[in-house]
Amino acid sequence: MTASALKVAEIEADAAAADAARDARADALKEISARAQTQPKEPKSGKAPRKRASDGWDRFVVDIWITDLNFTEFGIYKRTRNRAKSRQFTTDMDIFGEIIENGQRTGLFGYREDAWKKSEGMDKRLVFKLFTENLNWRATMDLMVGRSLQQTLGARGLPVMTYSINTNDDQYIIYLERSANKWAFMPEHFSFFIIDSKGNPEFYRLKRAFINLGGDYALINQHNETVGYLDGKVFSSGGKWKGQIRAGADKRLMTVMKLFGAMMVFNGDCRRHMKQLYKGMLRGKVTPKLDRQEADLYMNPRRVR
Repeated sequence: MTASALKVAEIEADAAAADAARDARADALKEISARAQTQPKEPKSGKAPRKRASDGWDRFVVDIWITDLNFTEFGIYKRTRNRAKSRQFTTDMDIFGEIIENGQRTGLFGYREDAWKKSEGMDKRLVFKLFTENLNWRATMDLMVGRSLQQTLGARGLPVMTYSINTNDDQYIIYLERSANKWAFMPEHFSFFIIDSKGNPEFYRLKRAFINLGGDYALINQHNETVGYLDGKVFSSGGKWKGQIRAGADKRLMTVMKLFGAMMVFNGDCRRHMKQLYKGMLRGKVTPKLDRQEADLYMNPRRVR
């Protein structure tokens, strides 16, 4: 083979190799593109996507402790440090329970012990709050003594409690009330409504199961659909309720369910308290008056300031 013929062969071989490389590169790019389309995209924020329940329900546990010796308050100067973490943690605040979600503690319950255990008559009122694990305030639930006494008077002695719920992510107060339409030995009902982002109310009621031992309730919406449950444990030291709600529901609805579960340990005492106030007022032994903080909740928002 002459030198010129050898040079031509080398040129043709290089061209063939280049063509093969281009074809291989194109095939590789197609394969990579196909794999990228089938794989899930990474979140832009770098945070893991929120895990949802596979069966369409979000679950939580309200666990009430039987003793005050708990990790949150036990120790020298612990109460002072807790007050420094949140202005909502008052001097008489007592931690009495926790919220468990996905096996992790996500919240703590505390109530004003002096206002409930050491007060009498109209001064006795239930105020408890929901905190995060780090004692950041999330919500407050108050027994509205004035409104409850009004409702009990209208129901001719049947205890009708009204609770106000204030959450850290809502500009509206949620009012939860026990129904006065209650026959002896029949299940009790509670009702409330939440105002959505468009300003429309969404109504709910909590119906106690007809036959239950631990305090079981079903959450029913305005279309008479069951969208949540609260299942009380029969044998527990302080009290334990397992709750579930439809995944994707308004997070304020979840907060109401958690607070309602914690309120169950006070439910019987609240009924007896309102019954005593009603009888004492009729006999003239109880002088109606309102706590200043409760009176603030009744103030006219359009008043001249």
